[in-house]
Amino acid sequence: MSASFWWVNHSHTFRAEIDGSYLWFANKNHKSKARSESEKNTQKLLPGDVIFSFAQGEIGAIGVVMGAAREAARPPEFEAIAEPGGSESGWIVPVRFTRLTAPLRLDEHMSNLAPVLPRKHAPILSSGASNQHMLLAAVPPSMVETLTGLLEGQVERIVSTIIEKVGRSLMEDVAEAAIQQRTDIGPPQKSDLLKARYGGGVFRFNVEQSEHSCRITGVLDRRHLWARHIKPWCECDDAEKLDGANGLMMAPHIAHLFERGYIAFSDDGDLLVSQDLNPVVLDNWHIQLPLNVGAFRPEQCFYLEWHRREVFEQHGAGRRQKPVDNFDAVPIVLAPEPTVVQPL
Repeated sequence: MSASFWWVNHSHTFRAEIDGSYLWFANKNHKSKARSESEKNTQKLLPGDVIFSFAQGEIGAIGVVMGAAREAARPPEFEAIAEPGGSESGWIVPVRFTRLTAPLRLDEHMSNLAPVLPRKHAPILSSGASNQHMLLAAVPPSMVETLTGLLEGQVERIVSTIIEKVGRSLMEDVAEAAIQQRTDIGPPQKSDLLKARYGGGVFRFNVEQSEHSCRITGVLDRRHLWARHIKPWCECDDAEKLDGANGLMMAPHIAHLFERGYIAFSDDGDLLVSQDLNPVVLDNWHIQLPLNVGAFRPEQCFYLEWHRREVFEQHGAGRRQKPVDNFDAVPIVLAPEPTVVQPL
């Protein structure tokens, strides 16, 4: 997943923002070109971008942007710490932060950083102090390379951990933002690709040409079925995002298990169950093993093999159609799938 890197010069509100998992920028109408550059950068932040958090002379935290900026009132927790008379409106950006175990004091490393500072809109001065006119600055690749080297792997570990915890939804947000920015395709094509993320539009129509029911539950009523990608939408190229062979019609609870790698299918239709899936779930949802749902077409098998390797096997060795006896299982509560209105 490619990402842009940004530098935030925090004010005395930095603890509230880091602990609260957000950035807030006041909506000000300054004439300064440097400050207007920061304001424009706020609108350029995209899901998956990486933030270097700078406050009190050091980079003390790394963040990953979770969503685009939106208009928001001044956070109430600022009242006790921000200067009076500040702007009451601004922009808020959701960011998942992690504090560094070994913060980086910049005044000790300016001999390395000074040569890679951007000529315009640099976030810090040659002394290592913050540039008061730049609240949010883009970090060029050469500076990213130097910073990540000085931080000795902390950036990579933090970003990887955050993305792993957040899950595939962030990757899909990143892919969606990339489509929105494309100039090589027109609005109709963008609409088709974006609708496909949620199992709608052209993609659903294509899937329904060959898949008419949920293979596990047997439900035929399309009002209660979701069109779901076999190879995840965020991993697909444009053609794969709309390919009917890359989809199955599924009841919501089956889609939950399939998309998270708890179940998979062999090419000949045998249901595969991950060892990570609590068998109580299978019992409560009346999924009896062994189960064969019917062989898949060759063009579907290409995607099924990808799912088995990249999604299903991430839960460890799968268990092929083998019920578990005498399993001292603790019932688990599965988070409900977000409600999505499917086009009929």
